[in-house]
Amino acid sequence: MENQELKALEQLDDPLTRAKTANTLASNFADWATEATRVRNEAMQEILRAKTMTADDLGAALGLSKGRVSQIKSGKSGPPVHRAFLGTGALTVALGGKVENRPKQDPLVAPVVAAEDFRSYEHLRDLAAQLQLDARYEVIPPPGLVNLNRDDLVVICGPRLSPLIAQILESDRHLRFDKDDNGWHLEDHSDPESVVEYRSPMDADGQSADVAYFARLPRPDGRGTFLYVAGIHAIGSAGVIHWLQTGMPEAYQTLKTRRFSVLIRSTFDPKTREITSSERITPFYRPEGS
Repeated sequence: MENQELKALEQLDDPLTRAKTANTLASNFADWATEATRVRNEAMQEILRAKTMTADDLGAALGLSKGRVSQIKSGKSGPPVHRAFLGTGALTVALGGKVENRPKQDPLVAPVVAAEDFRSYEHLRDLAAQLQLDARYEVIPPPGLVNLNRDDLVVICGPRLSPLIAQILESDRHLRFDKDDNGWHLEDHSDPESVVEYRSPMDADGQSADVAYFARLPRPDGRGTFLYVAGIHAIGSAGVIHWLQTGMPEAYQTLKTRRFSVLIRSTFDPKTREITSSERITPFYRPEGS
C-alpha cells in the first residue's frame, strides 16, 4: 500500500514547502528506523539470554546471518539498547535561565544560563551523539515557564528558577529539595521517622563536590515523562551527566523508562571545574505502580 504521507508530499505545489516537508519526513523516518533497530536488537538479546531459541534459529526467523546475530548479541551492531533511557529521537535540553545584575522588568534583557549548566548540556550532547541521538538546547526564561508536555525532553533547571518544576517535584515521596537558614539542600524521606539531609560539601566545608537530584518525572498532561537534573549548585548537574557515561546501562537494565528518582554525588577540579568522579548515593526510588 502506498504511504499516504509520501503521496500527500508529492502533491504539494510549492517546491520550498515540499522540500522542507520532505526533509522533516526523511529525518523522522531515519529516527524511526534507528529506534526500530534498537528495539529489535534488545528483543533478540532477551531471547538469546533466555535461551528460548538458538542463534541459528533466531537468525533464520529474522532473515539474518549467523555473523549478524553474533554482532547483535555482543552489542556491536546498531544503537546501544540502553539509549532509550535518554530518548528515542532528537533530545530537547531545556536549561534554566535567569536575569542577573540588570532590571528584571526590562523586556529587552535576555536571560543567561549558568556556565556549569551549559557545560552539562555540552557533555550530554556528546553522550547523546555516542548513542546516535541528536540534541539541541533551549533557555527557560524567567519565571520558569516551560512546556513539559514533549517527548525526548531533558530539563536542567533548579526548582528555585521554576515554580512549575517545584510543583512537579512534590510528586516525589522519597526525595525533595528544601531550604533553611543554611541554604538549599536535599532530603531523603524514604523513612519518615529518620529523614536524611544531604548538604552540598561546597557549603559544609568548602570541598570541591556537590549533590544532585536526578529523576524521570511525570508530564503535566499525563501522557509521558521527562528527565530532570538539578544540583544543589549548578555544577552538581554536570556530575549527573558524568555518572550517566558509565551508569546508564545499569540504570536502563534496572528501570527501563519507568519513573524513578536518585541522588548523585560528584567531585570536580576546582581549577577547571570539570567533574572528576561521580557516584550514586541512594537507591533508585520508584513511585508505586511505575
